[in-house]
Amino acid sequence: MSSESANAIQRSQVDLVDFVDWSGVECLNQNTSHSLPNALKQDYREDDGLNLESDADEQLLIYIPFTQVVKLYSVIIKGPEEEGPKTVKLFSNKEHMGFSNVSDFPPSDTAILSPDNLKGKPVVLKYVKFQNVRSLTIFIEDNQSGSDITKVQKIALFGTTVETTDMKGLKKIEDH
Repeated sequence: MSSESANAIQRSQVDLVDFVDWSGVECLNQNTSHSLPNALKQDYREDDGLNLESDADEQLLIYIPFTQVVKLYSVIIKGPEEEGPKTVKLFSNKEHMGFSNVSDFPPSDTAILSPDNLKGKPVVLKYVKFQNVRSLTIFIEDNQSGSDITKVQKIALFGTTVETTDMKGLKKIEDH
C-alpha cells in the first residue's frame, strides 16, 4: 500500500457505483440469501444489517465490470471485526477468473485490511496499476478470525472516469 495518508477522498474522485455494469457483475461462493448487492448496491450497502456472506468457505471472488473505462484510486471494504475480510487481492481487467486459476495471476495490488479499514477507512491502491480499468476482480482470500464465513458490509470504489476521445476533433483531422 502507498504510504500517503489518504484519510480524505480527493475531490476529483467519485464513487464509481454509477458506472458498474450490473448485468455482468458476478460473485463466486456467495450465500444466496446474503448476496453481493447487499455490499455493493447503493442504499443496501449503507445498511450494516445487510451483508454479503461467503458460503462453502471463507473465500469470495467478485467480478465488477464497468460501463466505461475508469481510473481506480481507492477502495472501501467494510466488514465486522471478526468475520470481515483480511487479505484482499485486486485484479484489473482479468475476466473469467475462478478459484481454480486465481492464484495463477499476479494481483495488480494486495491489501491486508486493518480494523480501521473494516470500519470504512479507504485503502489507497497502487494508482499506476489501475489507470485503464474496464473491470475489477476482488479476491477475498481470508478473513480476520480464520472462520468459515466471511462477511462484507460495504464495497465502495473511488476513482474517476477516463475522458473519452472527442470524435469531432478526430474528424477534422481526417478531412484535411
